[in-house]
Amino acid sequence: MKSNYSNVAQLKDLMTVPPMTAEQHAEVMRKRIAHRRMVEEARDLKRASGQQFEPR
Repeated sequence: MKSNYSNVAQLKDLMTVPPMTAEQHAEVMRKRIAHRRMVEEARDLKRASGQQFEPR
């Protein structure tokens, strides 16, 4: 059976790796926000064109 967890790590790895820096966190958040905006804009453009949006 396939695991439902795609982001898994061993406890030892989590405890020995230093936490991400503020700069790394900011970059992750910028990418996440940019991706969300891209998806929202694509959805809005599709709605504006009169086609029905079908989520997956």
